Amino acid sequence: MQQLEIFSIDSPCKGVCQVNNRGYCLGCFRSRDERFMWNQLSDEQKRHVNLLCHQRYKRAMQRKQQQGDINTPGAGQGELDL
Repeated sequence: MQQLEIFSIDSPCKGVCQVNNRGYCLGCFRSRDERFMWNQLSDEQKRHVNLLCHQRYKRAMQRKQQQGDINTPGAGQGELDL
């Protein structure tokens, strides 16, 4: 049974809109095709893209940490004001 979606899936865009050497956006970690096709994707496809973006972000942070660019796992994410 598939879960009913009440809310649409928001774009992960952070407004940075610059790409790295692999072609992924430095803000949201989407590929060019993922950015351009976002509005045509189904909710399931959007969820999958969001999962891929999260995985890409984690790998990028691990690489930076290994290179000594950041000291803590949460660096660069900004503070959460709860």
